[in-house]
Amino acid sequence: MSRKPVHLAVYDTLADWETGHATAYLARAGYEIRTVGPTREPVRSIGGLRVQPDLALEDVRPEDSSLLILPGADAWDETSAATAAGGDDLAPFARTAREFLDAGTPVAAICGATAGLAREGLLDDRDHTSAVSFYLAATGYRGGGRYVEADAVTDGNLVTAGPTEPVAFAREVFRLLGVYEGEVLDAWYRLYHDSDAEAFAVLQQAAAG
Repeated sequence: MSRKPVHLAVYDTLADWETGHATAYLARAGYEIRTVGPTREPVRSIGGLRVQPDLALEDVRPEDSSLLILPGADAWDETSAATAAGGDDLAPFARTAREFLDAGTPVAAICGATAGLAREGLLDDRDHTSAVSFYLAATGYRGGGRYVEADAVTDGNLVTAGPTEPVAFAREVFRLLGVYEGEVLDAWYRLYHDSDAEAFAVLQQAAAG
């Protein structure tokens, strides 16, 4: 079955570890992963990896995508001061997230990217989570009443998670896209989050079937 690509946002100081489970298993499920930078110029992650974006952000369209993934980055936090000074390097990614959600195309944001969505007003009327509630409150957003104390939260086509929950983040992405469901989804989570060896047999059986 032909699937539209999954677009992974990449920018300087992106958190390498936060999206690896999601992208690896989406790729195994047949999704092409395409990286999207502010431009086509290389960026460098927190871990020092040099990433050459496949696309510039201006070239990405919701109708051509299955999902937009926004990882955390130091730059999301630096953007608070930048916004007050009249600039915000990563704000275009939050605006693109709005375009995706308005078009019905899913968005998944983790860690600092949730603050970017909060500043864009995208969490004011959606259930969501992040690192801690006061981290988002510092953005001045109006969605504090919709904050959920959970590893990861899905509301409609939006997934959010905190920085310590890359596995729960991936689980919600898989659920949203229908990559894994039911017992298999639960087993995948138990294996990679809880190191439950019995879950591996469930995944093997599902793969063989």
